[in-house]
Amino acid sequence: MKNRNRGKISPKWIAILCIFSFALGMLFSNRVWTPPESDGRNIFGRRHTQERDLPSVSDDCEAKNSQQKEDIKGEFNKAQVAIHIDRSLDNSNAKIQSELPSTKDPLIPRKTELVPSMNTNSGGSGTKKKTFMVIGINTAFSSRKRRDSIRETWMPQGEKLRRLEQEKGIVVRFMIGHSAISNSILDRAIDSEDAQHKDILRLDHIEGYHELTAKTKAFFSLAVAKWDAEFYVKIDDDVHVNLGTLAATLARHRLKPRVYIGCMKSGPVLYQKSVKYHEPEFWKFGETGNKYFRHATGQIYAISKELATYVANNRPILHKYANEDVSLGAWLIGLEVEHIDDRNLCCGTPPECEWKAQAGNVCVASFDWSCSGICKSVERIKHVHAKCSESPATLWGALI
Repeated sequence: MKNRNRGKISPKWIAILCIFSFALGMLFSNRVWTPPESDGRNIFGRRHTQERDLPSVSDDCEAKNSQQKEDIKGEFNKAQVAIHIDRSLDNSNAKIQSELPSTKDPLIPRKTELVPSMNTNSGGSGTKKKTFMVIGINTAFSSRKRRDSIRETWMPQGEKLRRLEQEKGIVVRFMIGHSAISNSILDRAIDSEDAQHKDILRLDHIEGYHELTAKTKAFFSLAVAKWDAEFYVKIDDDVHVNLGTLAATLARHRLKPRVYIGCMKSGPVLYQKSVKYHEPEFWKFGETGNKYFRHATGQIYAISKELATYVANNRPILHKYANEDVSLGAWLIGLEVEHIDDRNLCCGTPPECEWKAQAGNVCVASFDWSCSGICKSVERIKHVHAKCSESPATLWGALI
C-alpha cells in the first residue's frame, strides 16, 4: 500500500502548484489584461477595428447606391427617349409604306431609294411615264456613223419617233455615258447630236472599253427611274431590228412576272489572257474548259419590269464579270426567272433573214455571229434592211 501511493501527488499540492504558477505569471507580465475601450464599450481588438471602419464603408456604400440610382435613372430616361424615337420612326415608316405601291413580289424591294429620279438631256421632268417597252441602243463616242445608219433604216425619226412613244408606248434611245474629262469635245458633240435628233439617253457612267457591264446597270437604273415600262431591251448599234415584230414577240409574254428573253447560249469560259472576251475570274466557273451557265447573247435581249427593277435597286452590289451578257445572266441565275430562248432574235444576215421574211416568219433581229453584229454594219445595214425588214403596217398596226 505504501508503494502504490508513493508516486501520486495529492490534490492539495496540485491546487497549491496552480496558484503559485498563476502568481508567478502575473509577476512576469506585471499587469492584468484589460480589454480596450471605445465609445464607452468593451469590444475585442479585431471587432473594434472593424466597427471603427464601418462608418467609412457605410459612407462608400451610400455613395455607390446613390450613384447607381442616378445611373439607373439616367438609363431609364435614355430608354424613354429611345422608345419615343423608335415610335416616331415606326409611325414615319408606316406612313411611307402606306404611300408606296403594295406588292407581293419578293424581287421588288419596298424601299426604292436606290432608284433615283433623274433628268436627262433627252427631256422629261423626272416623272415616270407608262410605256410598253424601253429600248436602249448601246453606242460609243466614235460610232456616229453607226447611229446615222440606224436612223436611216429601222429607227423612226422626228415626229414618227414621238408618235411611236405616244401611240405605241415604244421608247427608243441611243444610250451613252460621259467622257472622263468634264465637258469635253466628245460630250459637246453628243449634246449637239441629241439637240438635233432628240434620241440620246445620257447615262451616269464614264465610257470605257471594259465598262460595258457597268454601263448596262446604269441603263437599267435610269430607264426604270424615267419610264414605267413592261419590258426593257438592250441592243447593240450594229444589229438590225424590226420594232413591230419585237413588240409582238414581247407582248406574248407580258402576263409573265419575270421573263428573260433572248438567244440563250452557254459558251466556253475563256481563261487565256491573249484572247478576246477573256474572263479573268475563270476560276469561279469550275475546272478549266468549263462552260458558262445559260445566258442571252449580248447583241439583243429583253427583261421584264420586275427584273429591271431588281437590277436597278441592287446596282451597287451586283458583281461585274468581264462580259456584259455573262454578268446579266449571273444576276438573274439565282432568281425565279423564266429563260425564253427565241432564235428569231438572232437571225443571220441575208440570205437567212431574207428566206424567213419571204416565208412570212420575219426576224426580230439580224446580225453575223462571226462579227458579234453586222459585219461592216455602216456599209451593209441598208442592204439587210431592204431584204429583211418588216412592212410599215407591222409596226403601226401592232396591237400592244
